[in-house]
Amino acid sequence: MFDNLKEDIESIKMRDPAARSTLEIFLTYPGFYAILFHRSNHYFWKHGFKLLARVGSNLSRFITGIEIHPGAQIGRRVFIDHGMGVVIGETAEIADDVLIYQGVVLGGTSTNKGKRHPTVEKGAIIGAGAKVMGNIVIGEYSKIGTGAVVLKDVPPESTCVGVPGRIVKSKRPHEVDLDHNKLPDPVAEVIESILEHQRMIDKEIELLYDKNKICLTDNEDKTCPYEEVFKK
Repeated sequence: MFDNLKEDIESIKMRDPAARSTLEIFLTYPGFYAILFHRSNHYFWKHGFKLLARVGSNLSRFITGIEIHPGAQIGRRVFIDHGMGVVIGETAEIADDVLIYQGVVLGGTSTNKGKRHPTVEKGAIIGAGAKVMGNIVIGEYSKIGTGAVVLKDVPPESTCVGVPGRIVKSKRPHEVDLDHNKLPDPVAEVIESILEHQRMIDKEIELLYDKNKICLTDNEDKTCPYEEVFKK
């Protein structure tokens, strides 16, 4: 137990530049409290005290603003940064060293009693406000961008952004990456590609128009192969 506490605190120090001391983490970090509550609630859940576990999870939500169903499986050194509005469903599975920001939902898309919530593998980062829905897998060391809505599996070491989520980058580095403002924007990239193509067409039209003017002014018969194009 104490080893887990020490690991959690060291993990927070490594991932949050605002953490100045162990005492500050112990007294002021709601994500730290939420994980502590969940460990006891999950123990009660597994040993048949399900009502007590649910009462404990509601108490944790009231104190921290983070709702974790006691049935969820959470690994070691998981850090929920700020955490307000985080919801983690009953059959969710979160592996070691996962980083979760505020407003994240690991939700279900089915009413069946089986596995209906996401599995988040080791080292993944889930950005603020992201919604990861259904029995899908977020691969190891992948990154889910801020506000993304993820409905399909994300391969390991990938970056997923947008609504719905799209894979925009593979083989991302394993270190903690806090640059959420530098994520690729696939929609903007497509629009820019279309605009660039339009600019090329405009230049070609201008070139054709200039050639047509030269033909009309310089030729004795006032004819030009481009004339009919411009008449249309």
